Amino acid sequence: MAGKRLEKMEENRAKLIAAARKAFAEKGFANASMDELTADAGLTRGALYHNFGDKRGLLAAVVDQLDGEMAARAREIGAKSAGHGEGDSWQALLAEGAAYIEMALDPEIQRIVLLDGPAVLGDPSQWPSQNSCLAETRKGVRAMVESGVMKPVDIEAASRLLNGAALNAALWVAASDKPAEVLPKAVEAFSLMADGFRAKS
Repeated sequence: MAGKRLEKMEENRAKLIAAARKAFAEKGFANASMDELTADAGLTRGALYHNFGDKRGLLAAVVDQLDGEMAARAREIGAKSAGHGEGDSWQALLAEGAAYIEMALDPEIQRIVLLDGPAVLGDPSQWPSQNSCLAETRKGVRAMVESGVMKPVDIEAASRLLNGAALNAALWVAASDKPAEVLPKAVEAFSLMADGFRAKS
């Protein structure tokens, strides 16, 4: 019985997140109607309050889902660019950072994660999804420092700077009047900055 109830709750959460994702992408957080959103999900406002507390809590859940998808997609792109040589982990790091920044051109990501997210939820570096992103970066940096691909730098400092640089570059692209023109500048600057951490052979 409890299992069925839990299953139903998860199903309702998923429906609300999907409806909110669509509404926030199309209309923005401020203009998305709670009544329309819950009606689209086939649920009541009560279900929204029960699962997320309020509209802000629902945005946090949508941002968490999207940010997680962004990180996974960036890791996948990074992994594809890596071969098996020593410098390949470095190429993967650069490709991952560039991929994350490039996602700022995706209209859904741009509006929900990079514009409405910080405006409503505050500093993105404090979001749980960013903390898991940082943990992944930390893992990669540690491996590269230990294998000599990166200079013997403080792992926490390097991880936070690399992560923060990619995030802030994406925020800059998203907020720009001409995102497509800003993107190559942001990616190039990220690569040049990251290059300072690389051990020169």
